[in-house]
Amino acid sequence: MGMMNSSETVLDEKAIIAAAEGALADIAAIRTEIAKVIFGQEKVVENTLLALLSGGHALLVGVPGLAKTKLVTTLGSVLGLGSNRIQFTPDLMPSDILGSEVMDTDETGRRSFRFVKGPVFAQLLMADEINRASPRTQSALLQSMQEYHITVAGQRYDLPAPFHVLATQNPLEQEGTYPLPEAQLDRFLLQVDVLYPELAAERQILLETTGLSEAKPRGIIDAARLQEIQILIRQMPVSDKVVDAILSLVRSARPGHGNATTDKNVAWGPGPRAGQSLMLTARARALYEGRLAPSLDDVYALAEPVLEHRMALTFAARAEGMSVRDVIAGLVKQARG
Repeated sequence: MGMMNSSETVLDEKAIIAAAEGALADIAAIRTEIAKVIFGQEKVVENTLLALLSGGHALLVGVPGLAKTKLVTTLGSVLGLGSNRIQFTPDLMPSDILGSEVMDTDETGRRSFRFVKGPVFAQLLMADEINRASPRTQSALLQSMQEYHITVAGQRYDLPAPFHVLATQNPLEQEGTYPLPEAQLDRFLLQVDVLYPELAAERQILLETTGLSEAKPRGIIDAARLQEIQILIRQMPVSDKVVDAILSLVRSARPGHGNATTDKNVAWGPGPRAGQSLMLTARARALYEGRLAPSLDDVYALAEPVLEHRMALTFAARAEGMSVRDVIAGLVKQARG
């Protein structure tokens, strides 16, 4: 009996390796296609794609004009996802996102309600400048991100599968913005910081985007294939060494868990979702880089995007000019030994 089980697992492993090799080829093609349209920003493209391959949502943080919207529309085309975009404004209402009931009158004069779906019914939803909308509207979106369905007038409506939200946030503190509450930030698998492009990339942007024609991305996979890759990523084996590294890194970022630097500088640390996010995205990153199993490097490379929005500094640390990124870099350095 024991023999049979062991041969079954070997077969399973072979099947997973074969499937992973197919996924490697698809991901390589996706990377090549995106690079035709988005110049530079390799880290941003990588982390945003990792969030989608892992089946999650991402928060893109950066000043306006850094091609965040272009990245989302490009991803929609290349991954074959139906996409919508919502520009968040202070007067946006939950019904503007979810949809609303309208009254219909038929030829006999009978009246009935009909639900008209809002833009949230997309496979890839871009929520532009999410911190401009009121908390009510933000929470309507964040609830749908968590539950994959919405309820209007007591009626449940399932969202399309897969369902991904890529939200953008402008980091400049401006009047009339509503920062996302901590519990809602935790819904995002990764925070992706979008910085200014390097000189060579900016030169390419100038030359390629101001002519008569711009490169258009082709579809490489479709939604069904993306879901297959997402399921595969959840089946990839993770070594005990990597699991231990994830646990010790996440726990070292929490005050009161024996890390002196954290106790001094961190007001509150990441919850268990941070570890889950690292488990998923480390596997996705291995595939993205052309490997069949995640390594410690994957964990440490993803520490910042996974932890940054899940912890906050004490007032004293902020007064000294420290940032959450500095603290995470220090924890990674300690972990690497």
